[in-house]
Amino acid sequence: MVGEATPADLDAIVALHTEARATYYRDHRPAEEYEGAAELARSREGWAGAVGRPGATVLCAEAGDELVGVAAFAEREGSVYLSQLHVAPARWRSGVGAALHAACLDAWQRAGFRTARLEVFEHNARARSFYARHGWAPDPDRPRDGTHLLLRLDVPVAGIPRPPSAFARET
Repeated sequence: MVGEATPADLDAIVALHTEARATYYRDHRPAEEYEGAAELARSREGWAGAVGRPGATVLCAEAGDELVGVAAFAEREGSVYLSQLHVAPARWRSGVGAALHAACLDAWQRAGFRTARLEVFEHNARARSFYARHGWAPDPDRPRDGTHLLLRLDVPVAGIPRPPSAFARET
């Protein structure tokens, strides 16, 4: 089940975010960038600011009483920006990410967004493949920012199916 986050979800969101980031940054980034008390405090502060912030949306995916995924997005410069989409590593490839993505897409369509953008860590092949399967492609205006690839999605009009992208078929 996917629904909007509340302040009561904050501890679970931070724990899931920390675990997910550690799995894709390990062996690519220094541990202090994703582990330790300082990083945990920074993460908590960021998520606390996002939950309930006007103009931002944080969605939680739950299985029973367990938080299994989280996504966050907000408008930026006329597009919607997906800043976070994390699934508990034990739940990868179980449909949680697809359910969160579908809920995001539904919200973007209802809000009238036509373009969505995100950044993905270049070494996170699993996430890059996930996004490609869901129609995201390199942003032609700005394809990268340091160690992150910038992706863009043309948000389909509600009720009109979007053809699969050629980029998604190649991955």
